[in-house]
Amino acid sequence: MTQHKDEGERIAKVMARAGVASRRDAERMIVEGRVAVNGKAVTSPALDITPADRVTVDGKPIDAPQPARLWLYYKPLGLVTTERDEKGRQTVFESLPEGMPRVMSVGRLDLNSEGLLLLTNDGELKRRLELPTTGWLRKYRVRVNGRPNEATFDPLRRGITIDGEDFQPMDISLDKQQGANAWLTVGIREGRNREVRRAMSEIGLIVNRLIRVSYGPFRLNTMKPGDVVEVKQRILRDQLGEGGDKQAPTPREEGDAPRKPRPARSFDADAPRQRGEYKPRFPRDEGDAPRKPRAPRPEGEAPRKPRPARSFDADAPRQRGEYKPRFPREDGDAPRKPRAPRPEGEAPRKPRPDKGERAGQPGGPKSAGRPSSGPKPGKGGGPRGGAGGKGGPRHGR
Repeated sequence: MTQHKDEGERIAKVMARAGVASRRDAERMIVEGRVAVNGKAVTSPALDITPADRVTVDGKPIDAPQPARLWLYYKPLGLVTTERDEKGRQTVFESLPEGMPRVMSVGRLDLNSEGLLLLTNDGELKRRLELPTTGWLRKYRVRVNGRPNEATFDPLRRGITIDGEDFQPMDISLDKQQGANAWLTVGIREGRNREVRRAMSEIGLIVNRLIRVSYGPFRLNTMKPGDVVEVKQRILRDQLGEGGDKQAPTPREEGDAPRKPRPARSFDADAPRQRGEYKPRFPRDEGDAPRKPRAPRPEGEAPRKPRPARSFDADAPRQRGEYKPRFPREDGDAPRKPRAPRPEGEAPRKPRPDKGERAGQPGGPKSAGRPSSGPKPGKGGGPRGGAGGKGGPRHGR
């Protein structure tokens, strides 16, 4: 046992890592005189200990620190989120399946609420996830009695004050009206005591069902009441940086060293790319370094065909798979390639008109060289007589 800050860890932190309680609750237990180190009672949490020290709580030794683990639990109705209930009601921890280690709940759900409850064996992780600075959105499906409209929830979307407490703005959408009740989706980021129920009561609505469907990135999905699912260590590391042998990072407090600034984004193609920095890709020019060669092909396989160089020269021959834009033909251009010969018995193709003899131009094929066939039947001067072929005799009609 030592009083030097540069050796060991705070006793409350060690107790939290061992799953005894959250760090704040562990400090309260120390002040109450329930904790002893090497057989001597301690009453101050300002104490650092080493792995060689023996810590007991109420005379029982604490477990060795374990890797942080997290479970998703679908809390049914009628259970209280506490270790011991003075009224003798069934608790969440009494209903957990056998084989579960000692766990703590991240936040709470009251007796008449159901849905997703996070459980962990790590007091530091519990404290971290409960802090509003985490910024995780907690979503609820809420059924209220009444016929609200979108304007009903404007005060809650702006943020209100209830009994001297400032509530942060809520994300609220009106899903559907079902008889005398309405279903809502509510998102909050704080998690105050009975926050959703108190907020709805403030605008004149009574909550008669409340289901938490998600907590940050974790969701109920297809879970049923009473189900317990452990979060895989890989997912835990991806979402929180927790799990395995990694230590849970604690929230930053006053006096902590400032974070390292992120590298400035650079769009200079020649500048070296720093880790985590965005760098756009540019087309390759002459003189650029060659691309990295591909991995060698297994023995016996034919070699890869080299990629054709992209060329935008109109006179260059086009290679297979290469883009080549089409340009209008001008005087002096090479003649077009002749078409493939037609099968025997088919009528020959009409020759393409030369440039300047397009349809609608003077001297074109539609205005020159075509013999006149006279007026068509039904037009002016036809056998039916009359202008436009109307009004003449029609065989006795």
